[in-house]
Amino acid sequence: MKRFVVLPLLLLLLSPQMAWAEIDGNHVVAEKDLTPSRLHRQTAVIVTRVVDRYHFRKVELDDALSEGIFKRYLESLDPNKSFFSQQDLERFKPYRKKLDNALKTADLDPAFSIYRSYRKRVESWTDYARVLLRGDLDFSIDEDYRFDRSKAPWAKNDTELADIWRKRVKNDILSLRMLGKSEQQIQEDLDKRYENLKRRILQFSADDVFQAFINAYTLTLEPHTSYMSPEVSENFDISMRLSLEGIGAVLRNKNEYTEIVRTIPGGPAEESAQLFKGDRILGVGQGQGSEVESVVGWRLQDVVEKIRGPKGTTVRLEVLPKKAPAGSPPKLIELVRNNIKLEDQAAKKSIIQGLPGMGGSKIGVIEIPAFYRDFQGQSSGDKDFRSTTRDVRRLLNELKMAEVEGVVIDLRNNGGGSLTEATELTGLFIPTGPVVQVLDSNGHLDIEKDQDPEVVYRGPLAVLVNSDSASASEIFAGAIQDYGRGIIIGEPTFGKGTVQTLINLGRFIRNGDEDLGRLRLTMAQFYRISGSSTQFQGVVPDISFPHAGDEKDQGERALENALPWGSIEPVHNVELIKDQGLEQVLPAHRQRIDKDPGFRFLDEEHRIVKELRERDHVSLLESKRRAEWRKTEVARRASENRFRRSVGLPLLPENPDEEHDEDDEEGRKAIAQIEVREAATLLADFIRQQQRPSPKTRAAALFDL
Repeated sequence: MKRFVVLPLLLLLLSPQMAWAEIDGNHVVAEKDLTPSRLHRQTAVIVTRVVDRYHFRKVELDDALSEGIFKRYLESLDPNKSFFSQQDLERFKPYRKKLDNALKTADLDPAFSIYRSYRKRVESWTDYARVLLRGDLDFSIDEDYRFDRSKAPWAKNDTELADIWRKRVKNDILSLRMLGKSEQQIQEDLDKRYENLKRRILQFSADDVFQAFINAYTLTLEPHTSYMSPEVSENFDISMRLSLEGIGAVLRNKNEYTEIVRTIPGGPAEESAQLFKGDRILGVGQGQGSEVESVVGWRLQDVVEKIRGPKGTTVRLEVLPKKAPAGSPPKLIELVRNNIKLEDQAAKKSIIQGLPGMGGSKIGVIEIPAFYRDFQGQSSGDKDFRSTTRDVRRLLNELKMAEVEGVVIDLRNNGGGSLTEATELTGLFIPTGPVVQVLDSNGHLDIEKDQDPEVVYRGPLAVLVNSDSASASEIFAGAIQDYGRGIIIGEPTFGKGTVQTLINLGRFIRNGDEDLGRLRLTMAQFYRISGSSTQFQGVVPDISFPHAGDEKDQGERALENALPWGSIEPVHNVELIKDQGLEQVLPAHRQRIDKDPGFRFLDEEHRIVKELRERDHVSLLESKRRAEWRKTEVARRASENRFRRSVGLPLLPENPDEEHDEDDEEGRKAIAQIEVREAATLLADFIRQQQRPSPKTRAAALFDL
């Protein structure tokens, strides 16, 4: 593909809001300096023109879009609706349908005026919180605090906001009490937290305000287009050169918290098995035994900068696990910063046999954490450069030597990577042919093809996916499904079917000497050879696990303004296979998972997490808060212990107050194997069904049975 710059693995994994910035702890920006500059106005004009010409989604910059920008800008400043009231919004109302014209004419005064009001509100309410902290709060009242106000209406006036802040301070105090901190320490910690929140808002520069406003515009179009200011671009480049020295986690802002989007294979976070998708980082400290500073309410780039650091140094994180109710005691973990290790991202093989229902079948499993390719080694002439396809080719040959009867490709949690690798990997299982279609904003269609006629593996194949299988994973799984070359098992995938490129905005001015920052722009979309997009709905499995399809707030489907699913013409002269002959294996599969302690555990975990995710309030009565936490934790441990007992693992203490080994590698491996063991058993079932003396399906013919 020559017309697009397909981003490397690291960039594809980054949250659209992710950025880097260096913060001077003593610098406060004067209000008089919060005004748009000539470069800001020039950049605004260029961004709107580039978006209009090259963005995949063609949207008119009009009053309707202005209302969306207005809403997005306010929510980006005040995501939890803690500072602005409805009265403030009434004052801003004249701007609601004028931001489109403001962008067209580079009149940025409305955006800066709103920000200056926001800054004053933050100063006012954080000062009020510090006053409340020194006052006499009543903890005997049985009342709730709505900690997630993202979907709540804006407070009507300052009276309602004052009550929200009263409850917020009570909640913060209770949370620290549950950590066992003294009242004096609680006072000091929270006073510092509120002061830091105000101080960081006072450090916002005119560049920061401009970036926030432009991103309100770009993210109103769709969630993967975003602007990076010159400072953020520079720090982004530094992060690339540092090869991700840090903890190896992708972060995003959610309300006032920093949330783990995913951990990266080979990084300290993933290897520690103590940080997981959905966990919230509440505080960060530097060095063993150091004081942990609250990062609640911080900008994402500030949190990232505090977590990042030199290789070999220690960072302490105060984390509220995804599985813990809001208001529960957070856990403290220590990680040693390190580079991402390529060998830990590499594909790995194993063999599963002897399970109930498998008979004498032997099934190979190849786990692929990412679609990696050593481009630097390739360009320097290294004939042995590492790549996903090269590693999987070797593993397939080893599995054939071991005389496996089928192979499962495990793509769970694989966030994507190289498009070239997705295409070439597909080629290991099919003769030559198209793999994916790429349609750009101008209507030009490119087709990525496998050119290698060699088929490395012709036998029975299954692909295991989940809601975190994205991008390149979806291209591979979609092609295997369209060719009828294998069975797709698991959950609907993430649904990221768009292509982004980085554009240096300085190239659009005559002298080209001034740095205007960069735009990460969605310029194209992926379509399967069947014509169906992988965007939004992802790849739907042929056989879904029980909780699949109940993830409406997961993946692309959960992102605001995500591009919808669509379709184009299928690739001509390609036979698409739909008859997989799976009906005969489904009854036995359903009976197994209904009785399987592992799937019962996964279903119970899913139910608990879903209930916690849907809950947006917490009790402010300490006894009730502790009882709620204990009830959830007791239920969670009881569910896990039923599974652990079934596989002979040591049980967790029933009492939540009793500590247990967090670094339980044996337990983690057993849980990770629940789904892959069933996928292997399903494939063994399918092989036996196809070997019976009955007419072969077209899929069986492709499997060369």
